[in-house]
Amino acid sequence: MSGFDRDRLSRIKGWMQGYVDTRRYAGCSVLIAQNGAEAFYHESGLRDTAGALPWQRDTVARIYSMTKPITSVALMILVERGLVHLDAPVSDFIEGFANARCLVPGAQDLSQTEPCASPTLHQLLTHTSGLSYSFNPGPLPEAMQAAKLDFSPSARRLEDVANALSGMPLAFRPGARWEYSVGIDIIGRVIEVISGKSLEDFFVEEIFTPLGMDETRFTVADSQLSRFATLYSPLDGEAFEIKAVAKGADSLRQVDGTETSPYRNTVTQSGGGGLVGTIDDYLKFAEMLRTGGKGILSPHTLAFMMRNHLAGDIASMGPSSFAEQPMDGMGFGIGGAVVLDPGRARVPGSIGDFSWGGMASTFFWVDPVHNLSVVFFTQLSPSSAYPSRSQLKALVQGALA
Repeated sequence: MSGFDRDRLSRIKGWMQGYVDTRRYAGCSVLIAQNGAEAFYHESGLRDTAGALPWQRDTVARIYSMTKPITSVALMILVERGLVHLDAPVSDFIEGFANARCLVPGAQDLSQTEPCASPTLHQLLTHTSGLSYSFNPGPLPEAMQAAKLDFSPSARRLEDVANALSGMPLAFRPGARWEYSVGIDIIGRVIEVISGKSLEDFFVEEIFTPLGMDETRFTVADSQLSRFATLYSPLDGEAFEIKAVAKGADSLRQVDGTETSPYRNTVTQSGGGGLVGTIDDYLKFAEMLRTGGKGILSPHTLAFMMRNHLAGDIASMGPSSFAEQPMDGMGFGIGGAVVLDPGRARVPGSIGDFSWGGMASTFFWVDPVHNLSVVFFTQLSPSSAYPSRSQLKALVQGALA
């Protein structure tokens, strides 16, 4: 097992089992590749507690925001072909953004606005556009929640949700700060406009088929249903309420099953959080990022994507939102976070680690220093419930020879 201390690496198994035994996660899996070869795989627990169905390697899971790096790669394919540039205003593709307005600083409701520039594609990709998420604080997130503009799978066509959102004011002037947002969902619609294809068709033709990601789609297929994991939450209320701290009586309350899941009949193809897939499929994508393109993108374009695109770290951009990663010592590239200083991030890792996670507590990172790709799958929302991501990074770093 070149590059790892075998005994230290085996600690991951006990750590995973501990999460299962204490009913924090129903089940989970970890897959690690180094220098392109599998270095570790382990699974623990159940994909469905009611049926006592085991978590297995081919379990299909909701990856939520781990969709974002895939959508970002898709846009960069169009950039490489000269069909669009990153400083283009989104209003070139979605007319509703043409007369953009943003909330004035300190605004208490959506009426307190001023004119502003239309966000650029680069700002959408880096969460500096002025868009937000409904679970963030402020007037815009509250309005998004009321209007159900969350890009959930069984709502409306992507075009319709994007158009509805374009009629709302931005939370702040584009470029003024960093706020985790549905910006990459809007990028998904831009990809449809430019390519003339549905987002899934573009993904399949340009990314999934070339990489052999046959299990990753926006809809759970009939052939996958028996392997589709149940989603749980430790909260009594909304499973995506990241501001909540109170846990419910049941630490594994079911919030989305299999037969009745909206992912059985997906309408909105959410580029920000809509894909389901297997851990091996996502490793193929992570390895593409790490090794330099595999014909999907030029290695030079990938290197450009995975460098910091902010003026400093995320914390320096005055965020008031949730994020899937630490903000201190962390920059942000095209569709994912970049480690600038592991010490300031307070999580062991390498400078240049590129990563992102999903609301069901899934996580991945690629480490260019140690030639690693690591993928963690589970199904518990919200992802802020437990510190599993930082713990896993520490375990992997501690096992390196």
